[in-house]
Amino acid sequence: MRNLIISLCAVLFGLIGGAILMAVTGHDPIEGYRYLFQGGLKNASRFGDTLATGTPLIFTGLSVAFAFRTGLFNIGAAGQMLFGGFCATVVGLNIDTARPLLLLLMILAAIAGGAVWAFIPGLLKARFNVHEVVSTIMMNWIAYWTIYYAVPAYLKAEQIETESRSLADKATLRSPFLSDMFGGSYVNLGLFLAVIVVIVIAFIINKTTLGYELKAVGFNRHSAEYAGIGVNRSIITSMLISGALAGLAGLAQYAGNGNNIQIGILPSQGYDGIAVALLGANSPLGVLVSALFFGLLYSGRGFMNAMTEIPPEIADSIIAIIIYFAATSVLMDRLITRFMSKRRSTMAATAGGKEKV
Repeated sequence: MRNLIISLCAVLFGLIGGAILMAVTGHDPIEGYRYLFQGGLKNASRFGDTLATGTPLIFTGLSVAFAFRTGLFNIGAAGQMLFGGFCATVVGLNIDTARPLLLLLMILAAIAGGAVWAFIPGLLKARFNVHEVVSTIMMNWIAYWTIYYAVPAYLKAEQIETESRSLADKATLRSPFLSDMFGGSYVNLGLFLAVIVVIVIAFIINKTTLGYELKAVGFNRHSAEYAGIGVNRSIITSMLISGALAGLAGLAQYAGNGNNIQIGILPSQGYDGIAVALLGANSPLGVLVSALFFGLLYSGRGFMNAMTEIPPEIADSIIAIIIYFAATSVLMDRLITRFMSKRRSTMAATAGGKEKV
C-alpha cells in the first residue's frame, strides 16, 4: 500500500511539474493534458498504439526490477535488448519453417541473446566483484558496435545499408486480428507474451525457493552466504534472467513494433526500463501498470504537440520529474511515515480528551 502511495505521489508531482512548465511557456496546462491523454486513449487505434509502445517497456522494466530485487543494478538492458533483438532477427531472416515454430525459435533466440549479454557482467560481479553498473554500461556499447558492424555485413537490406532486411510477416509478432480489433494500430502478440512473463516473474519472486534465495542475497549478501545460499551462483542467475527479459524486449521492438533492426541506435527503452521499475516499486504488477503509463505519455506527446504546439519535450520533462520523485522514494517514505505518526498521535490525543470528559 505504501509503495502504491509513493508511486501515485510521484505521478502527481510529475503532472504538477509539467503543468507549471506549460504555464511558464505560455500554454494552457488543462488543454495540454487533455490532448496528451487523448493522444493515447482517444480511440481504439491510439489505445492500441499505447499498448504497443508500452510492451517493450514491460520487458525492460521487469529486467531492471528483477535485478533490483536481488541487489543488482542492471543498467545494461539497452545492450541486452539490442543483442536479443538482433539474435531474434537473425533467426527470423534465415530459418524458413511454420510460423508457430519460427516464433518459438525467435523467442528462444531473444532470450539466449539477452542472457548471454548479461552473463558477462554477472560473472565479473560474482568472481571479481566488478561493479555491474560499469560492466553493463560497457556491454551496452559493445552491443552497439557489434550490431553496427554485423547488420551491414550479414543482414543488409537491398537498398539501405543502415538497416537489416525486413522480416516476413510470419516472422513478426503482428496479428491481423489484433490490428483490426484496435483500428489498424501496431499492437501485436508481444503484449500477450509480456503479460505471461509478468505472471511468471511474479511467481518466481514470490512463490519459489529460487526467488527467496535471490531476494535474500539482495537484502544482505553476507547473511545469505552464512545461511548456505550460493551467493555467486545467485548473482549470475539473477543477471541471466534479467538479461533474458531485456532480450525479449528486443523481440517485441524489432519483430513486433517494427520488422527490422537499424544500426546506430541504442534503444532508449533499455534506460526507460529503469524509470518503469522505480515507478512500479520493482514489483511485476507495478511494472506492468507503470510501463503502460509511460507508453501513454510517449504515444500522446506527438498528438499534444500537433494540437496545441506544446513542445513534446514537455512530456519528456514530465517523465523526468516522475522519475526524480520515484527515485526519492526513501524520502517520500519518511514523509509518509511522519505524516501517519502525527495523525495517529492526534487521534490518540483526541480519544484521550474524550475519555477524560
